Amino acid sequence: MSAAGTPPAVSAYRAALAPGEQDDFDISAADRTGLPVVSADHLGPDGVRKGACGYGADLGRARVGAYGELAEEVLLARHLARAERRRASYAELVRERGRDRVADPVSLVLPAGADYGPERPLDWVPARRYRTGEEVLVPAEFAAACGSDLPWAPPPGGLLTTPVTNGLGAGDTPERALSHALLEILQRDGNATAHRAMDQGVVIEPDEVADPVTVSVLGRLRELGVRVLPKLASTQFGMADVHVVGVDADPAAPPLALTACGEAAHPDREAALRKAVLEYVSSRARKVFFHSPLETVARIAPAGYLDRELASPPAEQEPRALRAMASWAAMDRRSLLALLEPAVLARRSTVPFSGLPTVAPGSLDDPAALLADLLRRLADFDVLVVEAGGPGAYAVKAIVPGMEVETMSYARIGERGVRRLMERGSPLAGTGPAPRPGALPVHLTAGARERLGGPAWFDVRAAREAVGALYPLYREPDRHAVARAAAGAAR
Repeated sequence: MSAAGTPPAVSAYRAALAPGEQDDFDISAADRTGLPVVSADHLGPDGVRKGACGYGADLGRARVGAYGELAEEVLLARHLARAERRRASYAELVRERGRDRVADPVSLVLPAGADYGPERPLDWVPARRYRTGEEVLVPAEFAAACGSDLPWAPPPGGLLTTPVTNGLGAGDTPERALSHALLEILQRDGNATAHRAMDQGVVIEPDEVADPVTVSVLGRLRELGVRVLPKLASTQFGMADVHVVGVDADPAAPPLALTACGEAAHPDREAALRKAVLEYVSSRARKVFFHSPLETVARIAPAGYLDRELASPPAEQEPRALRAMASWAAMDRRSLLALLEPAVLARRSTVPFSGLPTVAPGSLDDPAALLADLLRRLADFDVLVVEAGGPGAYAVKAIVPGMEVETMSYARIGERGVRRLMERGSPLAGTGPAPRPGALPVHLTAGARERLGGPAWFDVRAAREAVGALYPLYREPDRHAVARAAAGAAR
């Protein structure tokens, strides 16, 4: 797009990303919807490459989304690289600073069975308690988005958990960035054990959808023969937490497009469904572009893109994610459908869209109003933020102790997850002594243990079996990692 046609937000993000080289382009040719999906990439002076994808109702908004996601990753990584860092145990820091100025790692939700105690040394970086402005130290792995954000040698016992992107947000104002981050945290907490392999099959009947973008996109997909399934994960905090999957009737459609999913949570049900539908469309193209052979990528990307990608060595990948996605990339349509139909595409009950919780139309369009609403809903939770960027381009990593994520992939579970699984009658979690091999103790704060009535466990082995071949729905390897690994193995 010409400079004259570049949205101001894109220009602000590009300025904030400097120094380095950035580029972006439309990858919608990877799919057949014709709706814009933009890939953006950045090469820093240190040789580290970052990539992102954006989507929206038009190309301009898709570019804004792509650069916003890129800013989240790059600006936070830079911030952590220069942040003041302290290696110490939680117990040591509490003695020095007081309990309220150090985040208890147990409250941040650890993997079941993790080797952790308050005397274990960790690396800590500063965050800010949003409501008071106080500095609070947090373990670096919870402030980071990925392992490469922590370029120093880890403490003797290693990291407590794999860093994840949950809680990243970007925007032209601090309020927009933090709202974005909190919505993602709420979304992922709400669906941690309620979609993908754990999908409860609650389909939303779109009886009164009013948002013109959603109506237009759903109409376009219907014309193409794509059967869209909007599904409900949760209405916790009085919000619709939804995800969108679908089945493409065209046998020539790329098989990986069948695995697409869009997710969202928002106080305004119309906003939640719009984001999930647009992200579903984006996911269709993104998965094909990211995980297909390099010959397919070369037909979609502009000249020079693959040269830039292949010039940088591939990052170390999570072996399970790489193996599982390589298996998917080799599957045909029928095989992938057989994997998805029992849970991901299941339809066991329905709810009307008009019955989902919502707010007055337009009442939360202002980022400050939305943030105030989210903080009110999270009144019982602390909100910590790691902040980067500046005027026009802000990025944050929000951390909300007690909120949960990556339960089925990394076995991170706490009081909320145990309670939800028990209320559902799931055999994956319970209280009391661990009943069988594979059931590992859940790290709980003293208050959580009292509320649950004692210690708790989570069956890590059974969770791994439940996810099985659906693991790429939880964790994906980096873009082109599957093709690059295959090319390397073929040499």
